[in-house]
Amino acid sequence: MEESTEPAVAYGLRGRKFVVTGGSRGLGFATARLLAAEGASVAICGRDTAQLERAAAELEQTYGARVFTAPVDVLAPNELEDFTDEAGHAFAGLDGIVANVGGKRGAGLLDSTREDWQTTWELNGGHAVRALRAGLPHLRAGSSVVLVSSISGWKARFPAQYGAAKAAEIYLAGALCQELAPQRVRVNTVSPGSILLPGKSWDRLRLRDPEAYAAYAERNPSGRLLHAEEVARVIAFLLSAASGAVNGAHIPVDGGQPQAGLNPAPTSPTT
Repeated sequence: MEESTEPAVAYGLRGRKFVVTGGSRGLGFATARLLAAEGASVAICGRDTAQLERAAAELEQTYGARVFTAPVDVLAPNELEDFTDEAGHAFAGLDGIVANVGGKRGAGLLDSTREDWQTTWELNGGHAVRALRAGLPHLRAGSSVVLVSSISGWKARFPAQYGAAKAAEIYLAGALCQELAPQRVRVNTVSPGSILLPGKSWDRLRLRDPEAYAAYAERNPSGRLLHAEEVARVIAFLLSAASGAVNGAHIPVDGGQPQAGLNPAPTSPTT
């Protein structure tokens, strides 16, 4: 698999405390790992308890990070709120939240149900709102919130319910940054393009059909898909004081990818 070779960057996050939803794998874990490497404390959640334990152990053993964890299904009543609130109490305050969980249900307009659309909203914009509502009492002045949207939220592609939910996250950042300005809490959105993650859909396509994968990757100006670490660096920047003048912004991190791609395999909620 392609490896990221970009150098590490210091973001000045030592001693800060962050919540990363879906932080046990994928982009969420890449973000949590970068924050831990910076000397920050991180609270991560995920649906798979064993994976969550492995992720926490790596952060603690490799970086000496303080890690708070809880198994969370963001679709279950109160689990996300309880996790965020408990993390805030455990850390005696928070400096930021990364609302990373996302996913979709259903297919096309006539092949999806009302429940598919509602679930897709809850996995994306809904979960972001709930995490922020629960975390707000713990956020210190000068805190930063990053909502992880998607290229699908601004470069339209089938199926509509996923892109619509991701577009809502972009709007949320613009609106909530104004509402939370008196509390000195910034809110921004990052929209990643297609990311190559070990064992996930694009990686499976790469192994199953290298020609199809190569043809898709070559559509991008860089000739490849993104690495999770590349997106995590932008998230870390938005969490840092260096981005203090960035608020309500939508930042695409897609390498110039021309359009959101169709998923090469059916997807479930991603954490």
